[in-house]
Amino acid sequence: MISREVLRSIEQRLSDKKAIILLGPRQVGKTTLLKHLEKTSNLKSLWWNGDDTDVRQMLQEPTSTKLNGLIGNAEILIIDEAQRISDIGLCIKIIVDTMPNVKVIATGSSAFELANKINEPLTGRKWQYYLYPISFSEMVSHTSLLEEKRMLEHRLIYGYYPDVLNNPGDEAEIVNQLSDSYLYQDILTWGNIKRPEKLEHLVQALAFQLGNEVSYNELAKTVGLDNETVEKYIQLLEKAFIVFRLSALSRNLRNELKKSRKIYFYDNGIRNAVIKQFNPLALRNDVGALWENFMISERKKHLEYNRIASNQFFWRTHTQQEIDYIEERNGTFYAYEFKWGTRRQNKFPKSFLAAYPNNETMFVTKENYTEFVL
Repeated sequence: MISREVLRSIEQRLSDKKAIILLGPRQVGKTTLLKHLEKTSNLKSLWWNGDDTDVRQMLQEPTSTKLNGLIGNAEILIIDEAQRISDIGLCIKIIVDTMPNVKVIATGSSAFELANKINEPLTGRKWQYYLYPISFSEMVSHTSLLEEKRMLEHRLIYGYYPDVLNNPGDEAEIVNQLSDSYLYQDILTWGNIKRPEKLEHLVQALAFQLGNEVSYNELAKTVGLDNETVEKYIQLLEKAFIVFRLSALSRNLRNELKKSRKIYFYDNGIRNAVIKQFNPLALRNDVGALWENFMISERKKHLEYNRIASNQFFWRTHTQQEIDYIEERNGTFYAYEFKWGTRRQNKFPKSFLAAYPNNETMFVTKENYTEFVL
């Protein structure tokens, strides 16, 4: 098993009374992580799976007496795909409040659905973590820094899903299966999507616009939907951990873009599967976008797993000055430009440096990217 960084944080929380909520896409290893935790904890465990109809029926109209009888003498209760259980928030609340010797760990592949069911009942009663596809840092620990550097171009094409990593030689087939079988599963279940072919078309349009600013109006025309539906679908795609948005930084200059956004994929392999494009980098015209997506998604993992609080943006003006990625931490702006090529780099825009004087800047290249993601 590839050791996951979030495991250490979860292990440190096993001894308190709060529930642990683990969110992340399907097939990224949530169940594998919890089976490992179960094995190493030496505590008596019980598993419920929200995908099972009998489990969902069993947990309808929960009471403390009913739940106590179902749990018995288990010390850890693991609830997989908890978003499928209608009263899951109330169930966990009752267990936390009335069964102090039972540790609840619930997983979900739908942040939207599970959050709606647990946020209010579990106020002050939960720790929440995210698990993403394997990170660069996790693979460095599993193999070596030298090996991961050698595999960089491969990762830009096929991504970091566990099944992809564990089946060398079958990467394209596996990532295509992941895309076809799991990508829209949760959205179609709970998103009330009446025209799923439009959702697929939208995801393809987002994949082709990777690294560029996204206009909901243009997407609506391309896909054949209205603006409101496009925005709703993108929100659902975010909650299913397929894509995430980056907003424009706009505070000081009149000509800064204010309502613009970029959209990135959590995994390069899924993005390439959506457009059925696995050509080597030498035969592609989107290498810069792949590099930018890879760096920003890896940085997102790094920030989450190390519990680093920051605001994330991109920056652009109406005169086409731009910066790929910015983090705001403790009053300082950290600006990054991602360059796959090794040609001489341009300077950061003077207007940005003047408008945001508390700044640090960095060009992230193939030569120094480990400083950014480790």
